Amino acid sequence: MLIVNTDYIEGKTLEMLGMVSGSTVESKNIGRDFGAGFKSIVGGELKGYTEMMEEARGIAEQRMIDKAEMLKADAVVNVRYATSAIMAGASEVMAYGTAVRFK
Repeated sequence: MLIVNTDYIEGKTLEMLGMVSGSTVESKNIGRDFGAGFKSIVGGELKGYTEMMEEARGIAEQRMIDKAEMLKADAVVNVRYATSAIMAGASEVMAYGTAVRFK
């Protein structure tokens, strides 16, 4: 499955199948909160949160790919990621794009 953030694929004619998306909601845990609280005193990257968000993006992207595969897509174009706070301590990560088939 080819995943691109452009609305075209060089040398391919595309048949649009429709929008596909995947999402996950992740929450902080006490271990990450403890480390983040300490790091906020001394400054620097909050690695626990960075890892959590990277994992969440991977989950959301795979769910998007699964939906594209159900449509028998060859690729997903114009892929974007979005995040939003759902509640205190929890964030949603969404991946979305257009599933396409090569003509």
